[in-house]
Amino acid sequence: MQPYLKDPQAIYRKSFAIVREQAAISALPAGLAEVAVRLVHACGMPDILDDLDADQVFADKAVAALLRGAPIFCDCEMVASGITRRFLPADNDVIVTLNDPRTPDLAISAGTTRSAAAVDLWGDRLAGALVVVGNAPTALFRVLEIMAAGGVAPAAIIGCPVGFVGAAESKQALAEFGHDRASWLAVHGTRGGSAMASAVVNALCLLAANSIADHPKGSVV
Repeated sequence: MQPYLKDPQAIYRKSFAIVREQAAISALPAGLAEVAVRLVHACGMPDILDDLDADQVFADKAVAALLRGAPIFCDCEMVASGITRRFLPADNDVIVTLNDPRTPDLAISAGTTRSAAAVDLWGDRLAGALVVVGNAPTALFRVLEIMAAGGVAPAAIIGCPVGFVGAAESKQALAEFGHDRASWLAVHGTRGGSAMASAVVNALCLLAANSIADHPKGSVV
């Protein structure tokens, strides 16, 4: 056997140091750079940065929502499981309705997927929330449909659905439409997944924690 690194903290530090050496990261704005670091670390693919896209205020809007205590709506349990709860800045609710007992009947009546039907259960709590889609393009499409119909809008949307049917198209739709009503981040193309989506949330939570540390309660900003 070859010798290998065993110290968990040393592995952690070395991993992030390698990621931070990527030239594409240094060219990004500070908030988005931290998101990019976590994204690359989650998937092990530095070239994923070629597909990373976001509006100019995404990090600010998403962090502000988290600090307000906004709920985090996830399209599947895998995304929710990847969110590190101790990072949450305001003990934010992490909500998944895919396995809600009402979801199958809603999907049948609407002639759609369970992932899309589950979005309809988010209701008015969607307003000002953080939406995280790491698996199902139909969930992302459904959020956009709700906004297009004049329904409530989240503060920010993380679009990382993965796959070959609808994934690229849903993320392109997010980029083209999302900025009208919600801030957004997308990993374009067919790549994506729950690990990437939750990594973005964890990065935002750490940015929020840094914001609290820089401006403690009662300080003058």
